[in-house]
Amino acid sequence: MPLRVKGLPAPDASIAPAIFVCLPLAPMRTRAGQAQPFTQKPYRICPPGPRIPCEFFPPCLASRRARRIWFRRTAEGRSMDIQSVGIVGAGQMGSGIAHVFALAGFDVLMTDISEDSLAKALSQIDRNIERQVLRGKVAPEAKAAAMARIRTTLRLADTGPCDLIIEAATERETVKQAIFEDLLPHLKPHTILTSNTSSISITRLASRTDRPEKFMGFHFMNPVPVMQLVELIRGIATDAATYQTLLGVVEKLGKTAASAEDFPAFIVNRILMPMINEAVYTLYEGVGSVKSIDESLKLGANHPMGPLELADFIGLDTCLAIMNVLHDGLADTKYRPCPLLTKYVEAGWLGRKTERGFYDYRGPVPVPTR
Repeated sequence: MPLRVKGLPAPDASIAPAIFVCLPLAPMRTRAGQAQPFTQKPYRICPPGPRIPCEFFPPCLASRRARRIWFRRTAEGRSMDIQSVGIVGAGQMGSGIAHVFALAGFDVLMTDISEDSLAKALSQIDRNIERQVLRGKVAPEAKAAAMARIRTTLRLADTGPCDLIIEAATERETVKQAIFEDLLPHLKPHTILTSNTSSISITRLASRTDRPEKFMGFHFMNPVPVMQLVELIRGIATDAATYQTLLGVVEKLGKTAASAEDFPAFIVNRILMPMINEAVYTLYEGVGSVKSIDESLKLGANHPMGPLELADFIGLDTCLAIMNVLHDGLADTKYRPCPLLTKYVEAGWLGRKTERGFYDYRGPVPVPTR
């Protein structure tokens, strides 16, 4: 599609893919040493490919080498068309991400080290889409098509040929680094790597790969099919084309992108996790019980879930990992994880996924554990 230059008539679409540029009035030194001014008129520049007749070329782009350099630089910001998506990790986040990508028409390949986890993920996706069908949000034929687009594998290398890979493993940097290092030999040159990390440095993760310019943070919110926000986090080397590509993907998913700088915990968790940690401190110091803390925030601040109930939903191990990243990365004591949060994680009480956290979920009704 030709670019429209302000102040000039629209280029003729029939001669695409030509690009029109407008050069400023500025003097140029010729070989004879005489100054020759540029004229303020459009120059049509033909990109590599089939030869297209060009009426105009500015003197500075008269050589083939100059035009090649110019085209390479202008191509840097062009987005890529994503067709296939590899998802590493079949847990709560991985299955939710697979769900929304399959419904949006992408081919999805989900991998995990456990056959059990993959089977549970497919079952969960099927139930969640069926719920959407019953509510009239998804057509029955759309559900069948989405499920047909999801494939699973135990081999991490099988995701290598995908256009986009989303790492959604546990929130431990060493685990994520190992995944990316194992993926490298199997990747296509154009493959974009992303991490669903909620707190870890994108620049640091990207530095362990062979393509830091094609690496970004791609942070979905939980539950993925319900929450509209996706945080996009650029590393120091992420190029414009990668960023534009992921913006396009988020738009195709029907979600909203928020751009965040590569600082510990980014935007959402930089604000949310200290609040949850303070709620745990409030419990730890005996200021209030689990029930009173959650009721106070729901009725007093109009939160849909109390902070301790939300912590159980996220996973207490994830909350602790994010608080540790904030504490280590920002070196501020206000981010010190509450000892009670650490104790719950050490006990294996991680919230809903283990059926015990600040609430006990083993009965018909959740019961506070303190």
